[in-house]
Amino acid sequence: MSIHMSETIQEERSRWVLPIVEGELKLCDVATVCPYGKRTLERWVAAYRGGGKEALIPKSTRPKTSPNETPIHIKERVISLRKKTGLCAKKLSWKLEKEGIVIQERVVGKIIKEEGLVRTYRVRKVKTKYVKISLQPGELVEIDVKYVPGTIMERSYFQYTAIDCSSRWRYLLAYEEMNIGNSIRFLESVLSVFPHRIRSVKTDNGSIFTNYYLGTNKRSDMTVKTIHAFDIFCQNQGIIHYLIDPGKPAQNGKVERSHREDQEKFYEKNTFSSFVDLQKKMRRWNMYYNDLEHCGLNGKSPNEFLKEFELINPPYVCT
Repeated sequence: MSIHMSETIQEERSRWVLPIVEGELKLCDVATVCPYGKRTLERWVAAYRGGGKEALIPKSTRPKTSPNETPIHIKERVISLRKKTGLCAKKLSWKLEKEGIVIQERVVGKIIKEEGLVRTYRVRKVKTKYVKISLQPGELVEIDVKYVPGTIMERSYFQYTAIDCSSRWRYLLAYEEMNIGNSIRFLESVLSVFPHRIRSVKTDNGSIFTNYYLGTNKRSDMTVKTIHAFDIFCQNQGIIHYLIDPGKPAQNGKVERSHREDQEKFYEKNTFSSFVDLQKKMRRWNMYYNDLEHCGLNGKSPNEFLKEFELINPPYVCT
């Protein structure tokens, strides 16, 4: 003797409902052995009589409307901002809050995910943990150089970048050549525009910043024969020059991360007709970046962080 087990919910309900509908058994008698209860049987019988066997297929109990559902105009604003700026859910929630729209980060993430506007990042296992310490503006500035992608009028150009590790304030300049002179001139420009005294800078070991790792420039006792011009300039300005370990670009992580932002949101979305056009658009992009909410600053922009710092720590004035 074999017992046939129901394969679907519809089939299971039909086994209990059909004997009642066809008059073979009474509903009260079936309810005594049915594990689903009398009220459930009455509902199934009524559904069968009203819509046949198809009415026994289970339907979603999800409500069609919700009193807490996000209004459609807010959803449209989130989607338009995402398409325009490409910001993450957290930064979008901060930007909307400044517009008077209070919406949680998770809700924003759900909206852009349903629209298919999210991207999947490769998860990389972090092997090295660095100690994070609080810095004041100007205490440490990272400097690096990025190749401008492609060519402009058959010429290559270079982007010098400086970023303050405390406020994430950033300064960009484009040059026709990457050399020691332009490195010094760029640092001079940074000193003239940054509102706080710069105490130290950190660079990689490129020849435009140091000659420490050039074997032909060292004595037998491993001391440097001649001091690099960039180091001399830093000494004259009272600035400490730090070097990252060779092959460890993560130690210059803030400026490297900003270069990825430049690539994705500036260079891939713009074309340049000339060097002057590149400089003009780069200035606009830099101004936009310094007014952009930053995750490392808990939703503040670099300019907002510097203003709040100046209010809490007003500059000392001799009388």
